[in-house]
Amino acid sequence: MTLHSSLFRLFCFLGLCAWLSVQSGGSPSVGTGNSQSANAKPVAHFTDVAQQAGLTAPVIFGGENTKKYIIETTGTGVAIFDYDNDGWPDIFVVNGTTLEASRTGKGPTSHLYHNNHDGTFTDVTAKAGLTHTGWGQGVCVGDYDNDGFEDLYVTYYGKNVLYHNNGDGTFTEVGEKAHVAGSGKAWGTGCAFVDYDRDGKLDLVVANYVDFDSATALAPGEQPSCMWKGIPVMCGPRGLPWTKNILYHNLGNSVFEDVTAKAHIDQTNGHYSFSVSTLDFDDDGWPDIYVACDSTASILYHNNHDGTFTDVAVVAGAAFNDDGREQAGMGSTVGDYDGDGRLDLFKTNFSDDTSTLYRNMGDGTFDDKTFPAGIGLNTQYLGWGVMFADVDNDGWPDLLLVNGHVYPEVDSQHLGSNFKEPKILYHNNGNGTFTDISANAGPGITAVSSARGLAVGDLWNDGRMSAVISNMNAPPKLLVNDLRNGNHWIAFRTVGAPPAAPPVKKSSGLAQASPLSPLHATSFASSRDGIGAKITVKAGSRTLVDEVRSGSSYISNSDISVHFGLGSATKIDWVQVRWPGGLLERFENLPVDSIHTLKEGSGTPVGITVKKN
Repeated sequence: MTLHSSLFRLFCFLGLCAWLSVQSGGSPSVGTGNSQSANAKPVAHFTDVAQQAGLTAPVIFGGENTKKYIIETTGTGVAIFDYDNDGWPDIFVVNGTTLEASRTGKGPTSHLYHNNHDGTFTDVTAKAGLTHTGWGQGVCVGDYDNDGFEDLYVTYYGKNVLYHNNGDGTFTEVGEKAHVAGSGKAWGTGCAFVDYDRDGKLDLVVANYVDFDSATALAPGEQPSCMWKGIPVMCGPRGLPWTKNILYHNLGNSVFEDVTAKAHIDQTNGHYSFSVSTLDFDDDGWPDIYVACDSTASILYHNNHDGTFTDVAVVAGAAFNDDGREQAGMGSTVGDYDGDGRLDLFKTNFSDDTSTLYRNMGDGTFDDKTFPAGIGLNTQYLGWGVMFADVDNDGWPDLLLVNGHVYPEVDSQHLGSNFKEPKILYHNNGNGTFTDISANAGPGITAVSSARGLAVGDLWNDGRMSAVISNMNAPPKLLVNDLRNGNHWIAFRTVGAPPAAPPVKKSSGLAQASPLSPLHATSFASSRDGIGAKITVKAGSRTLVDEVRSGSSYISNSDISVHFGLGSATKIDWVQVRWPGGLLERFENLPVDSIHTLKEGSGTPVGITVKKN
């Protein structure tokens, strides 16, 4: 997490500060290149309603006033997903433990909150059987067995956990049985379900952080890497051994195979990996994998179409910042911020550095647009979770970032940062630039916490994007935008056609999974939840794109429904889906301000897109 910034970047900071003459004293974002004035009309107004909504259990993670080891600093992720198929997204918050509790095995559990459809949630953790404890880290969602119910994978320092959704409101832990628990010696962080070989069965990629053992770990200040601004702090990640990421291939019988070496995932050495974001960055129909890495270059695994990957981050321009330096990457998100039909990347980093916005150039490369986009001067915060989300439904995805330091000592030693920090909300101006509207975006944004995970979703099916945030040693936050406008929106849930559908589950009191349409257009297939599908919406002069995605943010999972703001448009011309199986089909006459379920094989075929090599 230690960062080395160049003098060149410092001069850029100072020069742009002088040129823009921006000193927004009332904003939580000091010195931002493009900040909204205090008198400007609010674009969004977020309020934290977690307490009244029933999200009350605190996230426990290490010591509160000091962090002896790096294991106490990373925090946990959150997931928004509809576990019972009632059409209303639910919330899962990963929990951690403390050094003392980890020795006894009596730490707190994670928490599953059921959506009551009335603005409140009920904690159903024990009833659902989600009682595992330990140093919980990240979470990702996917229907790995294509039975119509979303399953949960939770990473740990130690053995990871795969919760199979039984379809009756309960889960069964099957990590060992499915061969995805790991060795128990790794430190799992981000994860994502991804059908990398397009066989209709979701595979699983798991990022690992450092090779850590508390029994041999050094105390704060024992080495140069255990100092920060002259103050003894916990050691790492620099100076600690790196470890490899893992790729599991789904064999189709609820069992996975570790194909890390076979897929060449292990050929990326020397990285401290955190968040995982999947995207088809070169639009060839095959999913690629981006990994934000702490204190080391980022990874961009390009899918070679033959079961292997190549890290192309350096040649693609996504490994370093614009002056060629590695950054301390934490979270990442994917979205088409400039409306050119190509998926871009955004990454949060350590304090005393900017976040990074990578524009997809359409030729297999990215260009760092952090400064031109107006978000290059916000350096005082340590960023974690981040998501593109159109908070005002104007048709342009905005950016929500959550922050919090890793060293509690920053408060007592007055080191120019705070352990608890506010959130940042960048509004997309629709011209390739953003404006920091945090100061006017409500108390949910300006209130401070030491935040980590972030997930977004339309929790009440009304078109307003809400956010769930995991905080260190505090209850989670649930941010709701209570500012409505006249803009329109549309959202989509996908139902793919796997190669062989299992019988539909029969369960009591829960909505049933719908039957699957047989589809044999190509030798490829789609997973039941359509993860990896590319959705394109045509609305007048605008073309909007995104993908159905597992993972992303900082070790979290947002609702896999795909949401688009439409601005003043009262109708769309069509929506087109490129399914992972290769089928390209179009759906028309879909009303706006609604959530639609798109079933593979039920639209109008436009063509077959298959690229093997």
